[in-house]
Amino acid sequence: MKTGALSKKKLNNYLWAYLMIAPLVIGLMIFYIVPFFKSLFYSFTNMGPFGTYKWIGVENYKKIFADSNFYLALKNTFVFTIINVPISIALSILLAVLLNSDIKGLGIYRTIYFLPAITMPAAVSMVWRWLFNSDFGLINYFLAKIGIQGPGWVTNPKIAIYSVIIVAIWSKVGYNMIILLAGLQGISKSYYEAAEIDGAGTVKKFFNITLPLLTPTIFFVVVMSLIGAFQVFEYIFMMIPNNSVALESTQSVVYLFYKNAFMLGEKGYASAIAVVLFVIIMIFTFIQMKLQDKWVNYD
Repeated sequence: MKTGALSKKKLNNYLWAYLMIAPLVIGLMIFYIVPFFKSLFYSFTNMGPFGTYKWIGVENYKKIFADSNFYLALKNTFVFTIINVPISIALSILLAVLLNSDIKGLGIYRTIYFLPAITMPAAVSMVWRWLFNSDFGLINYFLAKIGIQGPGWVTNPKIAIYSVIIVAIWSKVGYNMIILLAGLQGISKSYYEAAEIDGAGTVKKFFNITLPLLTPTIFFVVVMSLIGAFQVFEYIFMMIPNNSVALESTQSVVYLFYKNAFMLGEKGYASAIAVVLFVIIMIFTFIQMKLQDKWVNYD
């Protein structure tokens, strides 16, 4: 009787556990797993605008590796990632350390820095597009007041990508800061007290205590930031006009996917681009996982 009662209780616990995770699992299936496998299938087809398709094998992948637009988009994506990720993480660490100290109005500062992270990227991009406007934008207006001729921030092919990077950094720093702040607050104060007794200054405490003990959180932020950077789209889409000469020098791999899927109607080719990008992201994530033992401190 006792064994039967325990089995019934376990069964009931399992039932409730599966019911609790069911919404998440169903959501993942509908919005992530099923679309991924459909995209993988369609990448081997020549898909028409009305859902009709013809199996063409690896022709889409051959087209990708012979497409100069893909290599240019890949280059733009790497430039965006290489500049954006280190700067945004460095600024996030700096802000997290500053906002982890005892200063007046701490809650207000944390809210202000976090606000861009909860604002829709489309809204952020539209505001910055106006600020960057070469004719009536505030940035060039103030530069003109001090005798400096402002550039075409989003129209000049040579600097448009850097304008997008500035906006992306401004938008994401607050989110990373909150995560790093949580990691900082998990570090015991006893380490700092012991260091002060030994006469360690602020810089030594940061590099010998804060930074090593924060590496697990930094690792998580780096992984997520790299994945997000490789998937950049909304800032480019909202800030760079469709007919702009700067679009070619700023379009990312995801933007190229969007253009082929929804503007040119080449959904099979777009699916192949998405699969290639997925493989690239997986390779970089795998490398990071392998290298974490060399610099991440879990002690």
